[in-house]
Amino acid sequence: MTDPTDSPPTEAPPDTMVPVVGLGASAGGLAALEQFISHVPPSPPAAFVVVTHQHPNHTSLLHELLGRKTEMPVHLHEGVATVERGHVYVAPPGRVLMLVDNELHAREPSATARPYLPIDVFFRSLAASRKQRAIGIILSGTGSDGTIGLKEIKAALGMVMAQDESYAGYPGMPHSAIQTGLVDYVLPAEEMPAQLLAYLAGTERPVGASAKALTARALEGIFLMLRRHTGNDFSRYKASTVQRRIERRMNVRNVTTAGAYLDLLREHPEELDLLFHDLLIGVTSFFRDPEAFEVLARHLPDIISGRGPVRVWVPGCSTGEEAYSVAMLLCEHMDETERVFDVQVFASDLDGTAIDIARRGCYPLGIAHGVSAERLARFFTREGETFRIKKEVRELLVFARQNVAADPPFTKIDLLVCRNLLIYFDASLQRRLIPMFHYALRPGGLLLLGSSESLGAFAPCFEPIDKKWKFFRRGSVDARYITDLSAIGALRTSPSLPTLPPPLGPVPPTTLTSERILLRELVPPTVIVNEQGEVVHIHGRTGRFLEPAPGSQQSPSILDMAREGLRLELSAAMRQASS
Repeated sequence: MTDPTDSPPTEAPPDTMVPVVGLGASAGGLAALEQFISHVPPSPPAAFVVVTHQHPNHTSLLHELLGRKTEMPVHLHEGVATVERGHVYVAPPGRVLMLVDNELHAREPSATARPYLPIDVFFRSLAASRKQRAIGIILSGTGSDGTIGLKEIKAALGMVMAQDESYAGYPGMPHSAIQTGLVDYVLPAEEMPAQLLAYLAGTERPVGASAKALTARALEGIFLMLRRHTGNDFSRYKASTVQRRIERRMNVRNVTTAGAYLDLLREHPEELDLLFHDLLIGVTSFFRDPEAFEVLARHLPDIISGRGPVRVWVPGCSTGEEAYSVAMLLCEHMDETERVFDVQVFASDLDGTAIDIARRGCYPLGIAHGVSAERLARFFTREGETFRIKKEVRELLVFARQNVAADPPFTKIDLLVCRNLLIYFDASLQRRLIPMFHYALRPGGLLLLGSSESLGAFAPCFEPIDKKWKFFRRGSVDARYITDLSAIGALRTSPSLPTLPPPLGPVPPTTLTSERILLRELVPPTVIVNEQGEVVHIHGRTGRFLEPAPGSQQSPSILDMAREGLRLELSAAMRQASS
């Protein structure tokens, strides 16, 4: 199945495509479904698909029971059918439903499916087919079925709801969904339809209608408030992606103009947190694109030399699945070669909530769709309705909150895995990050990008290993392409300054005055720092480069004083100078 993050979500589905609402329920779900369906008007602007957990040999009466609660046609769906507005489709016992374009397919579950998670299966297909016209709703039930699928719906700019746990007969499934932090509305089942219809009214507006109201000035205002509230600058993110995600938040809050949304942000700062997380949402999974990981596994010996620990960096790691996948590959390599070597995997992300999830290393049962039975047994322990990464793997990783666009990089890296992060940045930010990745890698280090990403003008600085999966080896530094970092190298190779003899006596005032004039006229702005990066002396006007750090500090750090866009290069220069 196509992952919605394999390419940037630049195109919306056609306006004529029917919005589809997926309803997932299990134990105690009948009452919730009846409450929900009885509050939907007879001619809604969407189709509804009900997926529940029923034994294959069970004779289902669910479609008949729901049919008594609504004037909409309710079908026990078998085979293939075109979805229609105002119709309800119920999955038959023991079958899985998948949405392919505008057709609903009922299929036998895969013989290797373990465990049986029909809600996740449908929600994943719903996200791929409908993107922002996908709505996923989790009602009463035990376990965590639907949680993985909800993540993909949200990443595709769809909308997700969960039943208020206090109203659910069995709160396990709603709780699992809510814990992701991705649910847009938490409501009793009978209150969901009114909110759903208000949201759907927004999706019926022409695609991009709200975004057209987002003038450059309005976006600048939103970015400014986000920066003040979160400390992060989104102005270098790809404009189309940012506008779509802001438009989605406007629709969730039933706001149609940029001015009204700006007022909402001012009056309700918590909306800034919600927008911040929406802007960062991305889908990740264990061993995504298995062929890419097979290529990576074949080249792991290239970075294992015995000279020291194998250092890996996974920027934009989200909730950790990809970083753990790389660590598992290294463990498997040690098993196969009967060699033990030190491994350090640094995984970073801007989203602190995602980092907390990654550190816990506990995931819904739905990950079994992307992890083999052998790996589940080798690297995971089942704890109730979740799989937990075993301690021996967790200990190989260090998770850290990091803004890859502004904070110093990890260095002396053997393998850098950054897949489907660059596609969300504009061209200017990409041109800054690729040289940084080149600098972070050891000579001969490996770089794995996403299938929709490229090196652009920096391709000559890397040797291709696998063009299909964007797998590269760091080449020699080329000053024509990495100008900032080559300047650092030039500083390192410049002749050392002669040591000045101590003064023989008092310096005449006229000499001091002359020296001050010469320094002011001929020496560029200069800052002297100690080994800790604390400012010792400043010469000249440095306002173009530095600004005072807030608060009272006896020895301010030059990195804290550096203006936006300089911290990365400045940190790298200091690191090179001290090595």
